[in-house]
Amino acid sequence: MPRLIKQFRMWMPTMPLTMVSARNATPTHPAFAIFRTVPRMTKHEIKEYLTKIYELPVLKVRTMNYQGKLKRLRTRQRTYYWRYASFKKAVVTFDKTMVDIGIGTRVLELEEEEDDDEDNEGNYIESGQQTEAAK
Repeated sequence: MPRLIKQFRMWMPTMPLTMVSARNATPTHPAFAIFRTVPRMTKHEIKEYLTKIYELPVLKVRTMNYQGKLKRLRTRQRTYYWRYASFKKAVVTFDKTMVDIGIGTRVLELEEEEDDDEDNEGNYIESGQQTEAAK
């Protein structure tokens, strides 16, 4: 009989969690973010996902279930019906320690690299043209 080894096990979810929007903290309200996920994901799983994987200080999770919209297409011969996927919307409130979520912050190093790339793209000359220096 094999011996069981005690080890730390961490549950890694396979369910997607997509951020829709986020707001920074104000003097009266804490920071919060809105996520979309699959309907079977619970509040506890959302909190565990954000705290253990991303190390975010989650204070509270509120969820809302949305039924997928039913669509109809009428043609001459028949009518087609289909339904978009249902989803769950989660509003996650963060602890008072988190003031800035980081949405909209600028990274100067990345902007400088993009500017350099744009400058280099404008230096191409078509085969039939000559530069003013070459004339």
